[in-house]
Amino acid sequence: MTTIRTIPTHEIVERTHPRPPPEEADRVAMATGRAIDGTLSQLGHQIRSGRKPTATSMRRYAEEMLTDALAEEAVAVTDGERQKILDQIDGTLKAYRGSVIFGLARPKTRVILIDGRVGVYAQPDYWDGRGRFYEMKSYLAIPPPPEVSLQLRLFQLAFPGFGATLVCLDRHRSPIETRTYDVPAPTEEERESTLRLAYDLGTRFGQEKVVEYMEGPFVRYERPPD
Repeated sequence: MTTIRTIPTHEIVERTHPRPPPEEADRVAMATGRAIDGTLSQLGHQIRSGRKPTATSMRRYAEEMLTDALAEEAVAVTDGERQKILDQIDGTLKAYRGSVIFGLARPKTRVILIDGRVGVYAQPDYWDGRGRFYEMKSYLAIPPPPEVSLQLRLFQLAFPGFGATLVCLDRHRSPIETRTYDVPAPTEEERESTLRLAYDLGTRFGQEKVVEYMEGPFVRYERPPD
């Protein structure tokens, strides 16, 4: 049996670009983002299953998602604030229906295997199943800030040869503004530095897993020299 250290993409991003402890407003924003992600995922699943969910049913689902997300963050909002958030979710759903990611599935998680010793779990939000993946943000992240750029570079390593598009459904605009950004392929220097970073953090903080018990697909790399 072969044992490796594994680490998810989000942990590499969080350890490289740590955020200060969230204040209450930050926790509300995080809960809102989770509710949006969950509702979009559910809508996409319904569409791909051949169903035609109504606006009312999706609104009810969004309310449940928001209630759960706020409880997880241990924050409360006023009725007026809650209504504002639900209106943002409604607007984001409408923008999603008119976007390039509408109805697309999420790809299966891939493992970036570095030197046969460190595995990085990578799973972007959507893909077309052929040659492009998409990462969605419910805020404006164009140009991509450092933490988003790192996330995208890891996804590019997991999906070599694929095009990458960042889709921003900016919930802070009224009406919701949709913007897309085709992410350039990483340079050789960016590719190597990302592999070194992932290997270092995976070695230090990763969890041990047995490769033979893990699901792929695996994308294999050798660690670049320091």
